[in-house]
Amino acid sequence: MQSRARLINRSLLQLRGRLVAYWLMKSEPDAYSIDDLMRDGTQPWDGIRNYQARNMMRDEMKMEDEVLFYHSSCKIPAVVGIAKVASAPYPDPTQFDKKSKYYDAKSTEGNQRWVLVDIAFGRKLKRPITLTELKEHPALGDFRLNQRGNRLSIFPVDKKHWDFILDLE
Repeated sequence: MQSRARLINRSLLQLRGRLVAYWLMKSEPDAYSIDDLMRDGTQPWDGIRNYQARNMMRDEMKMEDEVLFYHSSCKIPAVVGIAKVASAPYPDPTQFDKKSKYYDAKSTEGNQRWVLVDIAFGRKLKRPITLTELKEHPALGDFRLNQRGNRLSIFPVDKKHWDFILDLE
């Protein structure tokens, strides 16, 4: 069952002529965790160096879209929080920084290859929803995270999957 606040938020976005989209964004908690985002409030989602993920951020993500924050490459991978897309896409400054591990020598001010969006902390989940738990539910059988070979750090989430995952909370 959707909460009243989510229904109101969805209605407001419909009035603006666009439904909110849903995303999952992965982060290694030792690099940047949900607690870091809670502390910082808003953070540029930099360092994306996959063209498919870049294209989604550049072409599909919009302000106010909602994000499942997922801890990956850790002992217990899990959905741990909710965030929102807080900016339009803009050039990732790390592509120009020779000291950054995300430096790209082929990127120039006139030919920027990489973009980012800012994300804003929403809330931590009441409990982590582990990858193991997500894989146990037939309703999530076609959820992209549960599919073999899925390595993207950003991908869209169907509304039915979004609602199901939050109902597990």
